[in-house]
Amino acid sequence: MTAIADLVGGFAALLKPAAGNDVKLTEWIAAARAVERTFGSINTLVAQHIAGYTGSHILERGEAVEDEARFTVAQLQDLLDEWVTARWQHRPHEGLRHPVLPKKALTPNEMWGALLGASGYVPLPLAGADYLELLPVRFHPITGRGIRINHRTYDHTCLNEHRGRPSPTGPGGKWEVHLNPHDVRQIYIRLPDGHLHEVPWIHRDHVHAPMGETVWRHIRAALGRRAGREAHEAALAEAADQVLRRSRPLTGSTAAAATPPQPSDSPPGTPPAQHPAQDTEDSLDAAQARAHDDDDDDDDDDDGSQTGDEDSPPPARFALYDAFEEAEHW
Repeated sequence: MTAIADLVGGFAALLKPAAGNDVKLTEWIAAARAVERTFGSINTLVAQHIAGYTGSHILERGEAVEDEARFTVAQLQDLLDEWVTARWQHRPHEGLRHPVLPKKALTPNEMWGALLGASGYVPLPLAGADYLELLPVRFHPITGRGIRINHRTYDHTCLNEHRGRPSPTGPGGKWEVHLNPHDVRQIYIRLPDGHLHEVPWIHRDHVHAPMGETVWRHIRAALGRRAGREAHEAALAEAADQVLRRSRPLTGSTAAAATPPQPSDSPPGTPPAQHPAQDTEDSLDAAQARAHDDDDDDDDDDDGSQTGDEDSPPPARFALYDAFEEAEHW
């Protein structure tokens, strides 16, 4: 659409009498033909195979095609992007030729690789917005209390006009949410303006360090539910803050005071004896042993989802991070 707008604007400028407009008009015609060929290929290769296709004139139009339409504009954009990536970029084009192989038509990807090897490229650093776009995506409704994810409530004033309303683009009317699994204290939601907006956890000010999804699941498994939803969430936030405070590394004089004295009869180079960094009764394993086996259901959630033992993993010790196992939770 941008290319069409540029062509129309360029043609309007050529209507004014000026020197050199004849050459510019010839260049404009060549550019317009390239755009027309591209749109013609899109029309014949992908558009006519989509339900609700009306064609360029009535002879190409089927019967009652309006009843077959089932895609929104955003969904059609996703279909076109997928087709360009999977088919168009791998399809040979007669206009793409390499000087060494003039008889062989190349695909756009092959031509890009050849030009990249000849001229190189300038790496473009990612901006903050790019990192947010690359975060894992989930879809959730916006309720009267905000957004509920894994027994955490996220809320902000930017959600006020969208509470209880379906998303115009998301599947099932749910809203697109980006969540960093290594810091769940805030999420980023895509609103109708197209931008990602930060929505904090309602207890973010109480937890002063980044907290990952793995730590949160471990705390939920160790701390049984003893009150209502809001009180339980506040208790989980308090437990998370205590765990993160205890897990901070010792620095400076504190680390020196915590280092056990070296025995006088130890040979040089012997490493110091290892002692637990915290008391046994204050450890997560002790809290886990004291935890109840109450069901952690969330029947009063605003989104109506049923959560209980199925989404609460059994108590377990910390282990090495497994990316494949972590992906099963998304």
